[in-house]
Amino acid sequence: MHLFAAARPGAALVLGHGAGRGVDTADLQAIARELPGSGTTVVLVDQPWVLAGRRVAAPAASLDDAWIQVLAGLRTGDLAGLPLVVGGRSTGARVACRTAAAVEADGALLLAFPLCPPASRKDPDRAAAALAVRRGELALLGDRPVTLVQGERDAFGSGEQVLSELDPAHAELFAVPGADHSLRVRGRGQPEADKVVVGAALRAVERARAVQR
Repeated sequence: MHLFAAARPGAALVLGHGAGRGVDTADLQAIARELPGSGTTVVLVDQPWVLAGRRVAAPAASLDDAWIQVLAGLRTGDLAGLPLVVGGRSTGARVACRTAAAVEADGALLLAFPLCPPASRKDPDRAAAALAVRRGELALLGDRPVTLVQGERDAFGSGEQVLSELDPAHAELFAVPGADHSLRVRGRGQPEADKVVVGAALRAVERARAVQR
């Protein structure tokens, strides 16, 4: 766990990373750098397979169990009593969806949610199966406020496609112009892309605080 503590925290945001790499990505680091100054303590969590030195993600049940244990420790320690937003990028977003109820999250921040892997699109049966699984994961968020951040060039699904699978009464979309699934932008546009991500994170916290459970 990498803790970025606010001086006077009014909320907490806990994020996991994607399958490709750890928490050193531009989007996660931008959130961790900027939000503590606005009163939100941020925790970035290394997934189990990264700590084990492996390149391939562990099974979903293993990831979920580890995440639940991490959140249990945080909620009795540094994050005790704070409104809680959970989320992450890609795989991390899926873990957060599946465990939102178990950790009693007040809201969710989904970065680059992988609606349908590009490799599955060539096979209609595989694509349908993948989509069904991810629809089920999104449904587990219930009526929590969901803030979605999706790159306009995301090969795993557009923001509009993911948004259509969420309850429109509780979901908001922040589209990142020119960004791919890694929320990276070609050329010199990365600072602006990071601003969109940070703005979405601030909004996610604001919404969760308004409806804290």
